[in-house]
Amino acid sequence: MSGIEVEPRRPDAVRYGRWAPRVRWRLLPWWGRVIVVYAASRLLTTVFVMLLAREQGANPWTGAQPGYFEYANIWDSRWYQVIAAVGYPTELPSTDDGHVAENAWAFLPVFPGVVRLFTAVGVPWDVAAVLVALSAGLGAALVFHRLMSRFLEPDQAMFAVVLFCVAPVAPIMQFGYAESLGFLWLAIALLLLVDRRYGWLVPVLAVWAFTRPGALAFALTLGLHWIVRWATRRRDPFPVRERIVVASVAAFAGVVGLAWPGIAWAATGSLTAYTDTELAWRSAYIGYVELVPLTPWFQSGEWWLGQPMGTVVPIALVIAFGLAIASPWVQRLGVDIRLWLVSYALYVFAVFFPQSSTFRILAPLFPMAGALAVPRSPWWRGGLVLLFLALQVGWLLIAWGIDGRDWTPP
Repeated sequence: MSGIEVEPRRPDAVRYGRWAPRVRWRLLPWWGRVIVVYAASRLLTTVFVMLLAREQGANPWTGAQPGYFEYANIWDSRWYQVIAAVGYPTELPSTDDGHVAENAWAFLPVFPGVVRLFTAVGVPWDVAAVLVALSAGLGAALVFHRLMSRFLEPDQAMFAVVLFCVAPVAPIMQFGYAESLGFLWLAIALLLLVDRRYGWLVPVLAVWAFTRPGALAFALTLGLHWIVRWATRRRDPFPVRERIVVASVAAFAGVVGLAWPGIAWAATGSLTAYTDTELAWRSAYIGYVELVPLTPWFQSGEWWLGQPMGTVVPIALVIAFGLAIASPWVQRLGVDIRLWLVSYALYVFAVFFPQSSTFRILAPLFPMAGALAVPRSPWWRGGLVLLFLALQVGWLLIAWGIDGRDWTPP
């Protein structure tokens, strides 16, 4: 024996060589893996989008066969562009019969404000909007990995990120929409809540409330969190100081969640400016009606399915969601994630009128991807990715492509 100890080589390095793809993947830090997954998924989605664009005819936003950046900024993206250019109307537009028409008050100001910073230095709107959305989506994926790592093993947390990146509505993260920024603030807020860093929630909620709707649902999450911590205080101490902080942050979330309707009222002089604007979008389906909480899903069910299925299906969906929340896979995600899932689902059920935008509106339930990442079977994981990609193509065909008078907005 020479007395010189040779460090044993890792099995992967022996079998595949140091620079084999599997070895290089395992040598990457967690954030490097997330970046690779996000980049690969966005490239694949870009292929889907460009194939669809080749078949796209002339429409209200583009000519036939538009380029990527132009095609990625149709539908609601143009509302954000209008907001960045001229702001919000002080006088609500009206239809011929006197109802409030669709207008910019339905869209929150943070996303167009951020994009405008880039256009101010010469970046075209279409390019800047996509770059902002892409960057925010990457940030959301990185934070989501940290969040899932609080509950899952490393391979499960990474697969949860894979599902987030290839989800059926994931193309929205590379379009001129505010969803990516909303995902980012939500992921940060949930991570702060799980880590009980309550004070840092204040600035996050303040920005999130003016990016995408959801702060009101998070206020409910915080209220339920307070109740759970109070009920379990004997085994998990809940000091008086934390009780005050959580209650205060919950109240703050409620205030900022209601701030935008208040701002619309102040700017237009109409107390119901925001809700009337939102109701204008569902008027094409059921006409102009008052907003009565917990009724829109039944109104939509009747319009789409008639009776009795218009009542049966929403009730069945509620029951199915409840069973999913109670499942062992979802329970792995911890009580705070489940509180958010319930809170946001209740919020959507209370005020949203289901139509083709439902898939996008439900996207803030993305922490559910962590539950689907629990099984380790290669068949399960591979099949789920293929299913999500197929559904992604389906979503693009149904919701993004435009065919005449289109009833399927994204």
